[in-house]
Amino acid sequence: MSFISSIESVGEYALLMKKVLTIPDRMSEFLKEFVKGVYFLGVNSIWIVVIISFFIGAVIVMQIGLNIDSPMLPRFTVGAVSREIILLEFSSTIMCLILAGKVGSSVASEIGTMRITEQIDALDIMGVNSANYLILPKIASFVTFMPVLVVFSMFTGLIGGYVICQTLGIPSVDTYVYGIQTFFRESLVWYSIVKSMMFGFIIASVAAYFGYHAKGGALEVGQASTNSVVINSVLILVWDLVYTQLALG
Repeated sequence: MSFISSIESVGEYALLMKKVLTIPDRMSEFLKEFVKGVYFLGVNSIWIVVIISFFIGAVIVMQIGLNIDSPMLPRFTVGAVSREIILLEFSSTIMCLILAGKVGSSVASEIGTMRITEQIDALDIMGVNSANYLILPKIASFVTFMPVLVVFSMFTGLIGGYVICQTLGIPSVDTYVYGIQTFFRESLVWYSIVKSMMFGFIIASVAAYFGYHAKGGALEVGQASTNSVVINSVLILVWDLVYTQLALG
């Protein structure tokens, strides 16, 4: 029954996205909700992105600097390897896993609460495409703001490594900066940005799906929020594997 239920959920998700991904009936209302979404889902997430990226970047450089102690490897390898880790995986994939908990649970709870309080039913009765009205602005705003969050994460992660080098001298600051610049490929930044936008769509749409189909009371809304975080995490990891093979394989 669980397999059949999973298949049904995929079908329900596809039908919901068919209703969501249409041209809004009132563009002014869409733009208003879009701006709200940019602020509540994107701008309010900058602080957690900056804090986590700074300390993780510092830890990455510290661990690589302490463990790479071979005369066969130049010391600038610490900066080069740290840059690759931060740009390729941390600032896109790992950060999106964190945002799946913050943003995904918020979206699922908000829409789930509207469902159990019959606000969505009221919109449907008035002839409004409730899925398009409620979900599309959230998806569009989060996907649009994801590149900003990724760039903040990359920058603060590298700054965290810089601070550790300045503090511990493992390696020296000049060596670390030289390593960051060595063999740098701009395409990796665009790869991470595109990947994060895809993850942004997954996070917002899956969370909205669980909230939109919530039933019961407050307990069920909490369960929908939890399910959205779990499923989003799995989908992000699976799509990360697939997209990496397609883009870099």
